[in-house]
Amino acid sequence: MDDEPERDLSSPEEAPPKIEFPCLYPIKVIGHAVDTFRAQVLEAIERHTGAIDPNLIQLKPSKHSNYLSITVTIAATGEPQLQSIFSDLKEIESVKLVL
Repeated sequence: MDDEPERDLSSPEEAPPKIEFPCLYPIKVIGHAVDTFRAQVLEAIERHTGAIDPNLIQLKPSKHSNYLSITVTIAATGEPQLQSIFSDLKEIESVKLVL
């Protein structure tokens, strides 16, 4: 029998942090460094955000340039927008991870 007191999961200190929208939100996408990867990722994101300022896009190739990490900072408007972006990104064949 467990003697620990029950924790109230609805209390503010136990609840997961909520994102306050609108906000700047970085999306990191890692995938195979194929010629079309960057364009496909940006197209999928811009479908839900409009044009992205090039200053808000960071590219980082892997050590052997087999993979590419793209971090795009967007002006997120809400959870539905983020869910749509993540869903579209996961449909791209060369995408391996979306954070």
